[in-house]
Amino acid sequence: MADDIPPASSSTGRTGWWTRLFQGRVDESVDRKEIISFLGECRLREVLDGDEYMMLMGVLEVSETQVREIMVPRSRMVVLSHDASPDELLKIIVESRHSRFPVIGEDRDEVVGIVLAKDVLKQLLEQGGTIRIAELLRPAAFIPESKRLNTLLTEFRQSHNHMAIVVDEYGGVAGLATIEDVLEEIVGDIDDEHDPEEAQSIVEQEPGRFVVQGLTRIEQFNEFFHANFSDEEYETIGGLVIHELGRLPRRGEQLDFQGFSFKVVRGDRRRVQTVEVTRLDSEPA
Repeated sequence: MADDIPPASSSTGRTGWWTRLFQGRVDESVDRKEIISFLGECRLREVLDGDEYMMLMGVLEVSETQVREIMVPRSRMVVLSHDASPDELLKIIVESRHSRFPVIGEDRDEVVGIVLAKDVLKQLLEQGGTIRIAELLRPAAFIPESKRLNTLLTEFRQSHNHMAIVVDEYGGVAGLATIEDVLEEIVGDIDDEHDPEEAQSIVEQEPGRFVVQGLTRIEQFNEFFHANFSDEEYETIGGLVIHELGRLPRRGEQLDFQGFSFKVVRGDRRRVQTVEVTRLDSEPA
């Protein structure tokens, strides 16, 4: 081994980057709180830049975060029906722009497999417009809501799956999780120029339920919903949620405030990106 190449691990079994980061402290008993405190000191001394610090903190957090906190809830899953017509399948695939889809039987609790969009398009071309979705099914992985993200990431890597179906304690489908969802907990949001939610600031998903971008300005929200929120302490809906909760929320957290319910759909440790908004009085906007 060349002299200028650091060893892969120290005599204590810790990796080389750990040894270099802690600079001689690796022989001490270092617990989780000390690591977090030390990383904070490194950030203050500018040994770590902002992105490095956030990613290291994300690595620590995935071992304590459960799938239920980051999953796409059942109500927002984009699924394909096993008996849908080719036109119906293509419409969903094109409009959602996703690459993987759960395929359901009679209802959303019956997930019969996973289909890749590229397989559907390939079959469509090869068989002259015919789609036999049963021939394209791949096995679905089912995981409990309580599974830790670090364990799930390991399973994704080993199985080469990119999607798992999340089930509740009764065996019903609670949602789904993808490898992108897990990675976003470490590196922050992975922007996708094809995300349909990014097209408009406020989009009605169904009567009385809206998806609102975190950067939507308060005055725009007030005008759309005929609301009366003040913009003196915050300028955006994301800022409102953070201010009223007193911290950055996790995905799935809900805030009931002045007649509205705000549920965080997407966000990272930097900002709230998308919230689901409903009126608590159930009156139409």
